[in-house]
Amino acid sequence: MSDDSQLAADPRWGRAPSLDEMAEMAERAFAALPEGFRRLAGEVIFRVDDFPPDDVLDDLGIEDPFGLTGLYSGVSLADRSVLSAPEPSRVFLYRRPILDEWAENGEVTLEELVTHVLVHEIGHHFGLSDGDIDAIEAAAE
Repeated sequence: MSDDSQLAADPRWGRAPSLDEMAEMAERAFAALPEGFRRLAGEVIFRVDDFPPDDVLDDLGIEDPFGLTGLYSGVSLADRSVLSAPEPSRVFLYRRPILDEWAENGEVTLEELVTHVLVHEIGHHFGLSDGDIDAIEAAAE
């Protein structure tokens, strides 16, 4: 066997997850987070795309589509009203940039990276500090 075919046959590497499989990873990651954080986030819909849309990159001033791994969209707690039902929060995960970061890092599992992106997107939207976010991630492990 050549070196390339040995790599391809190595069961540790498998195949890259599909969009749906990465969305399932996000659902599992969210379910493993502390209850208080999940309650703060409310109903969350996860969407996984290969890359962010060009208009999103333009709005954020990001030129490289690999430069954005996730994005939170939703009404902040300060803007929510008890008189109207808020739209559910959405977390967009961008599969190819996440896979690229995971391959470059080599120190975390893909599931850990998905959790990291998910928690950071929700946490920063709600104004949590990096220390708060790190504590939430540690509690999910």
